[in-house]
Amino acid sequence: MQTFQLAHSTAADWQDALDDCLQQLQVDAEATLGFIYLTDPLVGELGKLMRRLRDRFPAMHWVGSVGTAVLCTGREFYDEPALVMLVTDLPRGAMHVFGHTDEVEELDLTASALNVAVVHGDPRNPQLPELIGKLPDTIGNGYLVGGLSSSQSWYYQIADGIQEGGLSGVLFDDRVQVVTGLTQGCSPIGPVHELTECDGNVAIRIDERPALDVLREDIGEVLARDLSRIGGYIFAGFPISGDDTGDYLVRNLIGFDPEHGVVGIGDYLQAGARVMFCRRDGHTAHEDLQRMLADIRGRVTGEVLGGLYFSCLGRGRHLFGEPGREMEILAGELGDVPLAGFYANGEIAGNRLYGYTGVLVLFTRGAHH
Repeated sequence: MQTFQLAHSTAADWQDALDDCLQQLQVDAEATLGFIYLTDPLVGELGKLMRRLRDRFPAMHWVGSVGTAVLCTGREFYDEPALVMLVTDLPRGAMHVFGHTDEVEELDLTASALNVAVVHGDPRNPQLPELIGKLPDTIGNGYLVGGLSSSQSWYYQIADGIQEGGLSGVLFDDRVQVVTGLTQGCSPIGPVHELTECDGNVAIRIDERPALDVLREDIGEVLARDLSRIGGYIFAGFPISGDDTGDYLVRNLIGFDPEHGVVGIGDYLQAGARVMFCRRDGHTAHEDLQRMLADIRGRVTGEVLGGLYFSCLGRGRHLFGEPGREMEILAGELGDVPLAGFYANGEIAGNRLYGYTGVLVLFTRGAHH
């Protein structure tokens, strides 16, 4: 019998927070895996917290991350100590916890089945996008979901022990049924262009025209008169080649040079890439979140047992207007499903690192992908 149990606490002391959560849970001999998400005020004592859990539940696996904000069913926790725990009894042999991606290569996995990995990464590692791109092939017909740790102190991940610096998590084989979805926080405001000349992260020419001229044209006359107003509102979007869902990667605009007509973009650019400009606002984010949830409901043919949600730091209260609103929308569609997660420095879906997105994974009985 596969079950998911959720607990959360905002106690200021790590021992009180852990005791509070464990009192809410019924962790017995059948429990195999726990997801843990905690905010900065508690992360300094994470070593003690993990030792307590290992001593009390020596047969259990634990995975998770620190976040500047964490979340659970219908709730978001900012600017305070918070601990969220999601415990399950998924089949022990159907999961493999790894602290480093090299460990995955040693596993004997069936490539014909879809193997899903929940992963957490260190945003300070410049090789992380490459690791994320390679891991699905390494695990054989794999799909990743997760997020990069966010913190004002230690960028810790949990994979049985405390991890830092790389990519860690838990891999599930096809005995664990999941359905996943991704929601964007932006919407395109102009046509798709071709990046015809660039240097590093500087877009020089788009459609054989000065890049800044194209940006000004797409955003309209009012914003074009004062480019200082577009920070945090206008972004660059890169459509994903071969994708028929309209999916795209969002990157920050990091500067402009009106004299030379160039635009700085927060990514390494390649000539010939497709690029468009996007607007980020709460209304479009709300609509796309509802779209994702409707799509997921159409793909779930059985019971939803529990889930994880990884949302961008730029979403949540910043995008939806008030603390808790994003999770209230999910709860309104999913009901009282035990859900845990955190606000991340980047979101992972498939083999790509996203920004300004929400990534949802639901554990189910009777779902198809």
